[in-house]
Amino acid sequence: MSRQTSRSSALFETLLYGADYNPEQWPASLWPEDMRLMKLAGLNMVSINIFSWALLEPALDQYDFSQLDRVMDLLAEHGIAADLGTATAAPPPWMSRQYPDILPVTREGLRFSHGSRQHFCPNSKNYRREAAELVRQLALRYRKHPALRLWHVNNEYGCHVPACYCDNCAVAFRSWLQQRYGSLEALNEAWGAPFWGQCYSHWEEILPPRLTPAQPSPAHCLDYQRFMSSSLLECFLNEARILREITPQVPVTTNLMAGFKPLDYFAWAPHLDVIAFDNYPAPTTPPSEVAFTHDLMRSLKNGQPHLVMEQAPGPVNWRPQNPQRRPGELRLQSLQAVARGADGVLYFQWRQSRAGAEKFHSAIVSHDGSERARIFREVEEIGAELKQLAPFVAGSRIAAQAALLMDWENWWAVEYQPGPSDRLRYWDLLLAYHQPLYASNIPVAVVSPESNWQGYRLLVAPLLYLLRPGLAQKLETFVAEGGILLTTFFSGIVDVNDRVVTGGYPAELRRLLGLRVAEFDPWTETMSNTLVIEEGPLQGHYACSLWGEVLELEGAQALGHFASDYYAGGPALTVHHLGQGRAYYLATQPEEAFRQRLLSQLCQEAGLTPLLEAPSGVEVSRRLTSDGRSLYFLLNHNQQEVTLSLPSGHFRQLPQGETRSGQVHLGPRSVLVLEAES
Repeated sequence: MSRQTSRSSALFETLLYGADYNPEQWPASLWPEDMRLMKLAGLNMVSINIFSWALLEPALDQYDFSQLDRVMDLLAEHGIAADLGTATAAPPPWMSRQYPDILPVTREGLRFSHGSRQHFCPNSKNYRREAAELVRQLALRYRKHPALRLWHVNNEYGCHVPACYCDNCAVAFRSWLQQRYGSLEALNEAWGAPFWGQCYSHWEEILPPRLTPAQPSPAHCLDYQRFMSSSLLECFLNEARILREITPQVPVTTNLMAGFKPLDYFAWAPHLDVIAFDNYPAPTTPPSEVAFTHDLMRSLKNGQPHLVMEQAPGPVNWRPQNPQRRPGELRLQSLQAVARGADGVLYFQWRQSRAGAEKFHSAIVSHDGSERARIFREVEEIGAELKQLAPFVAGSRIAAQAALLMDWENWWAVEYQPGPSDRLRYWDLLLAYHQPLYASNIPVAVVSPESNWQGYRLLVAPLLYLLRPGLAQKLETFVAEGGILLTTFFSGIVDVNDRVVTGGYPAELRRLLGLRVAEFDPWTETMSNTLVIEEGPLQGHYACSLWGEVLELEGAQALGHFASDYYAGGPALTVHHLGQGRAYYLATQPEEAFRQRLLSQLCQEAGLTPLLEAPSGVEVSRRLTSDGRSLYFLLNHNQQEVTLSLPSGHFRQLPQGETRSGQVHLGPRSVLVLEAES
């Protein structure tokens, strides 16, 4: 077992349950009451010290840990673990005055001011040095403290400043480019610099892609996104290295933000001991999208249990309107997290703020200050339930044989393009192809081009516009060895430097897919077509939108065709047999009903069966324990009761122990946890 794995295993000996705790916002006389209420609510971990730099270091090199000492001691006395923040997400006011270069600069050349949070340039040497010194002081002071359970580095990297364009970043960017390309000749070739006369003859001529009269080079912008994701990761590592040096036994993490486009979380994941993320779906967010974010977070470390670091117990404060959660919604969302692989659920925040931008963001303890409020009582009930479930669930994992391929660099590249369509939304397409698998209750992993695909039978890879080196061959090997692959339009277009691969689309994928794309046709919102399948299990007429293509078959078989326009009768869905497997290609975006039928058919071909046949709106997930026990989570997202039939055999309802078989009834927004009896 690696050191990183052992650290995370120790963390998840039980299910973690807690909240962000900000005692510095309240008088110390209230802290004992906080401890009483935390124990009543069943909390066993709190995140603290997230934004306390100005209190810990009120002036340069003048430290005051007295308040944090008292809080840490109180937590230890009451058996509550600390997810201890490094406080570096909010540099103190004196730092902006003493080191104005820490303040980030926008693409338009405007420098941010102090006054909120995340006001730091990731490439400021002054910021990194002062952050490192604060972290060293924290680690040395609390390395043996009994409350310390987890290190929380910074907070929501890139949330407010995903990129800085200052002179510090310009210098660091040039160094990054020199390491990547080695020479200006190689860089000019990679960027296609002769276009618009952008050939560079000195490294000092290269700037961040700041505001220009026309569009900057797409390759330049793509590299800058890579560089910025790497720069923010270096900020994390600047602190994590110190923490691991001084407290090697304590896991280190930061809170990610699910589908956050600016940061390549697959590149970050190896450097985190535990994947933790903030889960803030809107009231209108479908449960399938929330499930996808959990599948992604769980997959970042190959199925290791993850942690929900923040979710709102009630309304947030930052949407235009912020309605209350309805009764049962909080339990449903919290148990959905556990169902899809989380071993911890924390809320933001513990006590509702009296002042500041988040004073109307919900909390476990409202402005009322007592345990009488509905939110507190719901949190208390969930805490009691998780405590009872923990011996059965903690440490168990989800096994998936279907995978969805996601590539952050492809996301950056395809959505930056000045054409052919501004309607291409990579995240939305990922959701569109995850949703049918979710609706069929097929467990899904989310994989990257560099992931190990061994063990997966079905791979869905929509919109593979950019192909990294070796990806086409890896896809061919997957199919040749018996895998089922589905990919879609506008794939295999450019290389890793965003240069079109000439010789005919989809370039490196032509042999795999057995076809050539003669033309692609990005549609406007008023344009559409019909996908016609004349025979077989998918027979029917289906509306399609967004995109069409003229295909020339080079070994592939047409399964469906377009009904109209100048490519009427031309292939719209194809299959190509390669080795022991098959590669499918969709030249358009068909309606949801077809995607559901197609994915169900591909699952059958891949030998994948649903965990459980369930009515619409009922989510089923299964966690497997190390000793082979199956734990089923049945979640009813409907607002009415549903009835479903269990597979043959007997099940034990957790945590009560009641034996269930045959049909079960699920009330509105309810959850049932069952253990299959052997």
